[in-house]
Amino acid sequence: QDNSFEQFIINYCNEKLQQIFIELTLKEEQEEYIREGIEWTNIDYFNNSTICDLIENNQIGILAMLDEECLRPGTVTDETFLEKLNQVCATHQHFESRMSKSSRFLNDTSLPHNCFRIQHYAGKVTYQVEGFVDKNNDLLYRDLSQAMWKASHSLTKALFPEGNPAKINLKRPPTAGSQFKASVATLMKNLQTKNPNYIRCIKPNDKKIAHYFNEALVCHQVRYLGLLENVRVRRAGYAFRQAYEPCLERYKMLCKQTWPHWRGPVRAGIEVLLNELEIPEEEFSFGRSKIFIRNARTLFKLEDLRKQRLEDLATLIEKIYRGWKCRTHFLLMKKNQIVIASWYRRYA
Repeated sequence: QDNSFEQFIINYCNEKLQQIFIELTLKEEQEEYIREGIEWTNIDYFNNSTICDLIENNQIGILAMLDEECLRPGTVTDETFLEKLNQVCATHQHFESRMSKSSRFLNDTSLPHNCFRIQHYAGKVTYQVEGFVDKNNDLLYRDLSQAMWKASHSLTKALFPEGNPAKINLKRPPTAGSQFKASVATLMKNLQTKNPNYIRCIKPNDKKIAHYFNEALVCHQVRYLGLLENVRVRRAGYAFRQAYEPCLERYKMLCKQTWPHWRGPVRAGIEVLLNELEIPEEEFSFGRSKIFIRNARTLFKLEDLRKQRLEDLATLIEKIYRGWKCRTHFLLMKKNQIVIASWYRRYA
């Protein structure tokens, strides 16, 4: 119920994670259809980039204004910080304050005068401005850092790299908000280079009891986790997509014309394969470089057929090997029988 600076930066990180989820699962997927020349009608979804910009913008973002208040000379209090927010962010559609220039919230009794409210992707959160300035200041003194860096314990020394005399910086230490922002930026850069798989966990109730589902709580989580938009895109799109070469290489054994080698263009080979398997035309589309399969059941059918074909091929290999082994043994026995018979006849 009481949210201060700590919860603010945690929610900022959650917004950035939600942003990359949107980028990688909704925006990127729809853009891929367009790049591949697949007929597609864009599905609208809420992009939370405007909320992230409200927090992290270098000029008018909340973190930037908090740093400015912490570093400027003169009397600095939490109230002056809130006053600055009310001046700069008053017209932002996701910022709410009773003291701002906007008259929309003057009579909102659910919003105290010493608080501001942000409409996050997951819902509205009210933050008490008390303590923001003090918590944002990094009060770790340089001499303390230098003393800890001189410790003989390697871990303690590693935790205070700024205490290294060779790296002494006379500038004012960076604020907690700016350090956290830099860490989040590094995290996002790292995640952008990966191919993530998302597992969304739904909490059924707040009482931690079995077989009880709070419908309102579950619906709220489904909504703010972005699952509704994701399901809409998935249902309207294609469950599976793969480049032509690896797709043909994986399933070419299912068609006599493509097995064991297909000599023509790869896309033509996949067309022959799908026609041979009698896959309905509405179940797949050909992109510029990939094959798109609409329903997961079609993919499961291909995988089941491939599994059965592998078993048949394994049986064929085993049959040929056993035949060769028995034939070789028979020929060897026959040769030995002829040698023995010839020597016996000579002796007789």
